[in-house]
Amino acid sequence: MDLNKYQSLAENLVEKSKKLGSQEAEVYIIGSRDLTIEVSNGQIETMKSAETYGVGIRVMVDKKMGYSFTSDFSEDALNECINQSIQNASKNTPEEANALPEKRENYANLDIYDSSISQTPVEEKIEIALDIERYARKYDPRVKIIENCTYQDSEYSTIIANSNGLSGSYKGAYCGAYAFLVAEENGDNQTGFDVQYSLKFNAIDPKKIGEQAAEKAVRMLGAKNIGTQKATIVFEPYVATNFLGIIAPALSAEAVQKGKSLFAKKLGQDVAAPQISIIDDGQMPGGILSAPFDGEGAPTQKTSVIEKGKLKTFLHNKYTATKDGVSSTGNATRVSFKSTPEVGTTNFYIDKGDISREELLKDVKKGFYITEVMGMHTANPISGDFSVGASGIWIENGEFTTPVRGVAIAGNISELLKSVEAVASDLTFFVGKGAPTLRIAKMTISGS
Repeated sequence: MDLNKYQSLAENLVEKSKKLGSQEAEVYIIGSRDLTIEVSNGQIETMKSAETYGVGIRVMVDKKMGYSFTSDFSEDALNECINQSIQNASKNTPEEANALPEKRENYANLDIYDSSISQTPVEEKIEIALDIERYARKYDPRVKIIENCTYQDSEYSTIIANSNGLSGSYKGAYCGAYAFLVAEENGDNQTGFDVQYSLKFNAIDPKKIGEQAAEKAVRMLGAKNIGTQKATIVFEPYVATNFLGIIAPALSAEAVQKGKSLFAKKLGQDVAAPQISIIDDGQMPGGILSAPFDGEGAPTQKTSVIEKGKLKTFLHNKYTATKDGVSSTGNATRVSFKSTPEVGTTNFYIDKGDISREELLKDVKKGFYITEVMGMHTANPISGDFSVGASGIWIENGEFTTPVRGVAIAGNISELLKSVEAVASDLTFFVGKGAPTLRIAKMTISGS
């Protein structure tokens, strides 16, 4: 997209919206090009390329908010979109917190666009997916089934303008790849998965992705059941990030204001062990979700939500911030041009500790290293209660011994956060969320 051209269009539509009856107006334009390549058994299974363009117009009339969107950029369609927004506003209830962000003089200049992502021939991208499969099969002959090896990339442009004089735009791109596979031995099947996303095309490492997916499958071959018992629990970064996915919505001011957060009324209190700090950083170097401004034009920032166990703040967009009498944290997110800004996370992670994973493990006399959980979607973000299936590797005297499957762990996320006794330095990101290895003092493992 021509950023200057669409920036002018956005500003003109704001002015037109005001002339047609809105007191405040915002125009949000996005365009993206996405590519997905899936291979299996040395053959291309799927190759999809898609382009999406659209504009969303948000207006305020007597503190009533109206929204409309279109993917048709003709003058008639845009005029109709403005009129529809104003009509929609008339049907809503006025709210004092309905407001748009103020004008910003400058936004951060972030390194989030690598032109080589779009300029690299598609043949090279196909080879990345094929290489992942080759490395996975080469790693161990017990890797029998490659469900899929996938390469993806996206190039996108975002433009925003509002009636407070706010105006901004940026271009970004990211790429990534992942593998799903199955290892087999003596009638036992185990799955393996690995993923890597980056803002830089040259950072994608098909050898690492293929080999790690294969290793995760092979190490679980021969997994056994264990009896019910209490033991130390160690979460692999991927599993810790799964739990972080439940914690994230509960740290949204929107959830708190609606009474749907386990952290409601706990601001300033200790909600986790002192080893735990949880951060949202919309400007993190190398972060897949880094951007100079959020979905309504407020500058992104680094926000320490939980700092050394203490709940310091919630994540805000302009609406929730106005309602609470605070400033936006730059966490307005949009699924697409079809949606109004909600509150969401950017690069959201549990901060790393100062010991290695090996040091964290060596003190475990008897424990369970969890590499996969099943049923995380059933966790309750309001109460914090969870009960999930788990598999992983048993630990004896700091060493991995036997693969374990068919067990379950249950508890409460608030209690879990307070039970963390060690945090490793191996912070690992899985797209927009990340975590290091965590050690939990004691949990009950429900086995056979």
